[in-house]
Amino acid sequence: MEHFGVIDLGSNSARLTVTEISDDGTTKKIIEEKEPVRLSENMGPEKELKQPAMERTLTTLENFRKLYKDLPKLNLRAVATAATRMAANQKEFLKLVKKEADIDLEVITGAMEAHYDYLGVINSLPVVNAVLMDTGGASTELILVQNRRAVNLISLPLGSVNLSERYLEKDLVSASSLFQLFTAMENLYNDIWWLDRGKNLPIVALGGSNRTLAKIQRRRDNFKRYWDIHGFRMSGAQVNDIFDEVVSKDLAARKDIPGLSKERGDIIIGGLSPAVLLQRHLDSDRMIFSQQGLRDGILYEHLSDLENQGKFS
Repeated sequence: MEHFGVIDLGSNSARLTVTEISDDGTTKKIIEEKEPVRLSENMGPEKELKQPAMERTLTTLENFRKLYKDLPKLNLRAVATAATRMAANQKEFLKLVKKEADIDLEVITGAMEAHYDYLGVINSLPVVNAVLMDTGGASTELILVQNRRAVNLISLPLGSVNLSERYLEKDLVSASSLFQLFTAMENLYNDIWWLDRGKNLPIVALGGSNRTLAKIQRRRDNFKRYWDIHGFRMSGAQVNDIFDEVVSKDLAARKDIPGLSKERGDIIIGGLSPAVLLQRHLDSDRMIFSQQGLRDGILYEHLSDLENQGKFS
């Protein structure tokens, strides 16, 4: 038996999962934590992690460590994504994380992030042909899946936090600002040559902003476990209707939308825009939501390695 922990340090949130792996290969999640650290906040054109964001993140990582440090046979994998990946002061930050939280933080590429997203989805949902989309705080990963294989993938350096900071007002968003954001995303999509091969396919959506769509819809439909969105489906019309509601409200009103967490209210329009535009670009009429992504993909890879080594009885 071993404990396998994964820390996913994203641009908006830090997440920890610890899974108990039995000798026969069965698994049980024993710790699952999430904190909104906003690591990419105010990085600006100089692409530098700012002191308040680093301090919030270090506090969270230190708290994570307290949760798992006494577990026996712990194997920990800690990965950092877009914000750390693009940071000019990346080396200083990694040294600080090691010194203050005793965590060896591994900065993974956008392609590797997309690969782990794919592993998380393909091992937990009956997806055959689809476009997977993970919208984070400072990046968006797209993966074209055909016959359950990832045939193309890309990581775009735009997500909920940096899109919001670059294009949108914090309170009521103007039509001009939204138009500029949409134009920028459309230009990006037009430059991805293989994306047209995903025409009419469903979008499998990951990431906190995209999952918020499902939570809002499930609150509208009076689901008791509205947060349990794995495998939940929405029509294109439902997605557009929720985006219309979100865009029409000021910040205070957005924070009061059932299913939308208050700390995400200021970045939700920027966070949903890539998915809404991708749906339009692909002429896709349905969206499927996955709660399994990067951390689960890393776990599935680890389980496969253990099985190949003959570790399971």
